[in-house]
Amino acid sequence: MPVGKEGNVKWVDGLRGLASSLVVLTHIARAFDGDLFLPASSAEAVPRVLQWPFLRILVQGRIGVTIFSFVTGYVCALKPIKLYRQNNQDAAFNAVAKSALSRVPRLIIPCSLATVIIWFMAQLGMFLVGKSSDCWWCGKTAPDRMGNIFSSINHLIFNIINTWTHGANAYDGNQWTLLPLLRGSMQVYTFIVATAYLQPRYRMIASLIIYFYFYIGGDAAFGMQFFWGVFMCDLQNAPSANEFLVTRPRISRVLAVIFLTLGLYVASYPEGHPEWSTWSRWQYTVLVHIVPKGGEIPRYGSGIGLQLITLGLHFMPAIREFLSSKYLLWLGKQSFAVYLLHGPLLRSVLCWMVYGIYVPPDITNENGEVLHGKLIFPGATRLLIALPFWIPLNYGAAMLWTGYVDPWCANLTQKIVSYIKLPQDEKGVLLPQ
Repeated sequence: MPVGKEGNVKWVDGLRGLASSLVVLTHIARAFDGDLFLPASSAEAVPRVLQWPFLRILVQGRIGVTIFSFVTGYVCALKPIKLYRQNNQDAAFNAVAKSALSRVPRLIIPCSLATVIIWFMAQLGMFLVGKSSDCWWCGKTAPDRMGNIFSSINHLIFNIINTWTHGANAYDGNQWTLLPLLRGSMQVYTFIVATAYLQPRYRMIASLIIYFYFYIGGDAAFGMQFFWGVFMCDLQNAPSANEFLVTRPRISRVLAVIFLTLGLYVASYPEGHPEWSTWSRWQYTVLVHIVPKGGEIPRYGSGIGLQLITLGLHFMPAIREFLSSKYLLWLGKQSFAVYLLHGPLLRSVLCWMVYGIYVPPDITNENGEVLHGKLIFPGATRLLIALPFWIPLNYGAAMLWTGYVDPWCANLTQKIVSYIKLPQDEKGVLLPQ
């Protein structure tokens, strides 16, 4: 997820920056206004503005993780595919080997460090307000403060390991995505090496075959997106595809509008109760027939929607230029830090801003039962006043992480890789043709 150096991926970095912002917005909505994930607050209610199709993507945010998966596939494949098209397989093998070797510590080190920081926050009681509030998401995802230091340290170590073995972390639930993203990058590297000597058109066909394999298997959020990213990377490096954009600009613009509109509409599919609105009921009628049995229709809605959107981006270079603007590139640069830090900052600082810093005491009723005190949400106005202060704080913390912590992690990764890899003059023969 950190911004890579695999090649010119400016528009992809801008897209990644948007994805991280969507994840932040969706967790704010998840914490304080869960009805936004539905097409309406009830079967009889009039939909609110942020429950409308298209606009709901801003707060529903489910597409954010899907974008991370697409970007992973695209970026991991970019440099090798460019080298393959230059008939420079040897250099591509070296690029894959270096990237795959550094990717593991490059993800594990900063994520483990973030988990340790959150552990310290939990021991200092910084999540007690969130756990005492009526914000179910904050209470569910905030870690408990443990009384025994040895048990607490053991719990910390267990969760750091558990992040990469079972995709679960009690200190930061958002890290559940990192294991499938790491696994997916290795799947892409394996595919890239295995197809090194295929003609580009057949490598594109092969990536689509694996895409449909994951489609049938129900992996809409990750597997499908990894290999759709590989396919799109190959497509955008194909001379014939780029020639089409130059020679048929009008057709390209029409196709772009169609794909983008349809993609944003499909990606708007609600998390539940599609029958509560006409537009989502239509979507359900179509998706229920094309999603494999047992598949999560909302995940497929985001996945298929993103694929249509990326096709639209391919046919509309102007939007890719917009995604390459310095502001969106700045968001892309902060995206990994924002993803790691926004959760604990939401469960601590934002909860303090909304609920205050007072933790209500437990109450014992006449039956001797201990009832935990509960802080009541003061209303949307208080939240809307707090957000203009909390969001800059969130990105300010991300800037500090990107400016100081991330370079330290990158330097440590480089030292580890330099220590364990073969010396320059001891490399074995490259893969045979």
